[in-house]
Amino acid sequence: MAFEIERKFLVKNSAWKELCDKGTPIKQGYLNSHKERTVRVRIKGDKGFLTIKGIARNITRHEFEYEIPCSDAVSMLKICEMSIIDKTRYEVKQGDITWEIDVFYGDNEGLIIAEVELKSENQQFEKPKWLGQEVSGNVSYYNANLISNPYKNWK
Repeated sequence: MAFEIERKFLVKNSAWKELCDKGTPIKQGYLNSHKERTVRVRIKGDKGFLTIKGIARNITRHEFEYEIPCSDAVSMLKICEMSIIDKTRYEVKQGDITWEIDVFYGDNEGLIIAEVELKSENQQFEKPKWLGQEVSGNVSYYNANLISNPYKNWK
């Protein structure tokens, strides 16, 4: 069984930009954004993915991700719920940890979130100085919720 153990943080400054890769554009939508489970379709760079996620318990949830033909992902995005998430993902390596920094556009412009996937909920890691407030477990920051309540509406 596949699990995702993830912690999310806001980003408080741009110091991460000196450490990151060139970034990969991502477009994603939700075929199902129910709080008990989500079904997401994503185009990351030139690859398509279908992902099913279960409800989070603490910072752990079931996750199943499958690569699909990019042309199928393009077609599936046309039948997704509401709006499409548009972002660029950057990676910053720190020892054996890889931070994923998502810079959002469109209705979520101004939102920048750093995520780290862990091997266990108790795994220790060094927090970079550019990390801000932890938002793990705050459902407002889940991508599936950003389609119905985008960041532009929070202000």
